[in-house]
Amino acid sequence: MERIAVMTDTNSSITTEEAKKLGIFLTQMPFTIDGEEYIEDVNCTYDEFCERLDNGADVSTAQPALGDLLDAWDELLKEYDRILYIPMSSALSGSCETAMGMARDYDGKVLVVDNKRISISQRRAALDALVMIEHGMKAEDIKTYLENDSFNSSIYLAVNTLDLLKKSGRVTAAAATIATIMNIKPVLQIQGGKLDSYAKERGMKKAEKIMLHAIEQDQEKRFSQGNSRIYAAYSGNRAEGEEWLKTVQDYFKDPTIELFRLPISIVCHVSTGVHAIGIMGHLS
Repeated sequence: MERIAVMTDTNSSITTEEAKKLGIFLTQMPFTIDGEEYIEDVNCTYDEFCERLDNGADVSTAQPALGDLLDAWDELLKEYDRILYIPMSSALSGSCETAMGMARDYDGKVLVVDNKRISISQRRAALDALVMIEHGMKAEDIKTYLENDSFNSSIYLAVNTLDLLKKSGRVTAAAATIATIMNIKPVLQIQGGKLDSYAKERGMKKAEKIMLHAIEQDQEKRFSQGNSRIYAAYSGNRAEGEEWLKTVQDYFKDPTIELFRLPISIVCHVSTGVHAIGIMGHLS
C-alpha cells in the first residue's frame, strides 16, 4: 500500500497544534500588517492579529514563498510515496494554480487537489482524505473524489462591518456608509470557491436567523440523502463565538456541533465580529 501524506494550508482553519494531532501537514499562509509580513503562531498569534486589526492596522493576505513549499514536499517524499496537497480554492487565490504548476516536476508524486473550498469546508476535505487513505484508496482516486465533491458544501457569513469589503472594492464607500448608519449586516455565501452576497438584514441577530434558515433549507434539500455535518465559525472574540455556537446548537438541537476560527485569510477581507455557519457532506 502506498504511503500518502495529506497536506493543506492554514486557510483550512486547521491550527498548527491540531494538524500535529491529526497527522496532517500544514503550509503556513503569510499575511501582512502595516506592510510587514507575518506567519501565524510564528511571529503573530491569531488574537494579536485581530487586536491590531481592530485598532486600525492595515492588513492583507500574501503568497507563501514557493521555495518553502517545495522544501516541504521534498522532505515529505523522503518518508511518503505520494502527497495529496489540498490548498484553498483556485477561485479565491492563485496559490492553487501555482502549486499545480510546480507539481508537474514531481512525476505524479505530488497531487494538487482543487476542490473549491476554504476554511471549515477545506478542513473537512482534508479529514475526508485521511478517511479514504485509511480505507486503502489510491491517491488519484482520492483526488478525483474530492474534486467531484467540491460543491457539496455551503458556508454563510454574517459580516459585522463593511470597512474591509469597502477597501477591497467589493462594496462602494456610499453603500458602506449607508449600511453602517442603518445597521445593515450583509450575509455572504461561499460555495464552489466563490464569495457572493446572499442577503442583507438590519442587526446581527436577524442576520443570524437568515443563516440558520439557509442551513436548515440546505439540510432538507441538498443533504437529505447522505451524511452531512454542520459547523459554526467566528472571527475575533472567542467568547462571542461561543455564544454563536450555543445559538447554532440550540437551533438544530445538536450539542455535537463544533466551533472553529475563520482563517486570517478570510478575516483580512471581512474583519472581526463575523459569525459563520457551514454544512457539508462527510465520510467519518
